[in-house]
Amino acid sequence: MGRQLPEEQSEPIRVMRIISRMNIGGPATHVVLLNAGLDRRGYDCLLVTGSEGANEGSLRDLALSSDLRLAMIPELGREIAPWSDFVTVVKLYRLMRRERPHVVHTHTAKAGFVGRIAARLAGVPVVLHTFHGHVFHGYFSPAKTQLFLLIERFGARLSTRIITISPRLREEIVQFGVTGREQIEVIPLGFELEAFASQRRGAGHFKRSLGLPPNVKLVGAVGRLVPIKNIPLLLEAAALARQEDPDIRIVLVGDGALREALEARAEALGLGQAVVFAGWRRDLASVYADLDAVVISSHNEGTPASLIEAMATGCPVVSTRVGGVPDLIGDGETGRLVSPGEREALAAALLELFREPERTARMAELAQRQVLERHQARRLVADVDWLYRQLLTAAGHPRSAALSSEGGAADA
Repeated sequence: MGRQLPEEQSEPIRVMRIISRMNIGGPATHVVLLNAGLDRRGYDCLLVTGSEGANEGSLRDLALSSDLRLAMIPELGREIAPWSDFVTVVKLYRLMRRERPHVVHTHTAKAGFVGRIAARLAGVPVVLHTFHGHVFHGYFSPAKTQLFLLIERFGARLSTRIITISPRLREEIVQFGVTGREQIEVIPLGFELEAFASQRRGAGHFKRSLGLPPNVKLVGAVGRLVPIKNIPLLLEAAALARQEDPDIRIVLVGDGALREALEARAEALGLGQAVVFAGWRRDLASVYADLDAVVISSHNEGTPASLIEAMATGCPVVSTRVGGVPDLIGDGETGRLVSPGEREALAAALLELFREPERTARMAELAQRQVLERHQARRLVADVDWLYRQLLTAAGHPRSAALSSEGGAADA
């Protein structure tokens, strides 16, 4: 455990958590769970966010339903915009001077850039940034990628610690020269998984809502319809797989800028009614329960929330071998992994799902056990609680307190 931490103080530890926008996805769910969990441990947390883009969906209502303190800065968006970024830094600085946080913790690239600058100007004792993934591959042109690398290297110098959500993501951050391994803490994702784990497989609610027969072989992708997700690869693989098994169908749960292009691509591949665009859904537990598999076909990922949720539901998973996915899925043990961009390999993996049903079921059962052991929200909150208190102690700050009775990182 290291040094002995002092006895708990009466005044709560104040945390300002900053995220660019509350669009539907793992990072937004992550920040809500963290603030809600830390509030229950006696922290005083404020969540600062910008506005979501068109077709991204929003989880702002999840934050409100969790009774979180929220602050909105409209200029805090996704894209680099020098004047808006300057205004955001000024607004964050003023907010920090008023709130006097002991910890500023940023999530997503833009929030990390402006938030860490403001935190250092405001004299915040502990400044952290979490990489939920990275944009150094598959997102931008080489010139823009180099700009983001320079920004992140600068941001790392402003950080007390960098956090990644998987060991492989930590190694990628090191390999890209963002910072040294010694500055990086690995804290895996955690979610409220009880609703997923308790959902009965094959209940049929989702299929009925789509007008599909109960025996259809339904493979789904859950998330934003954006280039990095490489949904065309899934469509091409499905077209190949359906040449041997025409009962396979695809459902895309989510929305985004590429929806019309993907609808056109599906038609061009002759998939027609074999692909359903379901839009955003909130009943994800019933969605996963009716899917025969969840597929990630991305060029790049951190640790996809959809895989964790699917595994918790007992749904088989197939993914490209990218980012932190291999830390989550053991190929041939808890799911199937294929090389990125390989449509033939992905098609073969889809066919294997149905050709080897007993093996598929065994892998899904083991995956469910593992994800419920490793990716619960209570473990995530305990890990972050422990890290905050340890770093505040190292900074000599009196607000650092003894670990709560629920335990911390050493218990995980």
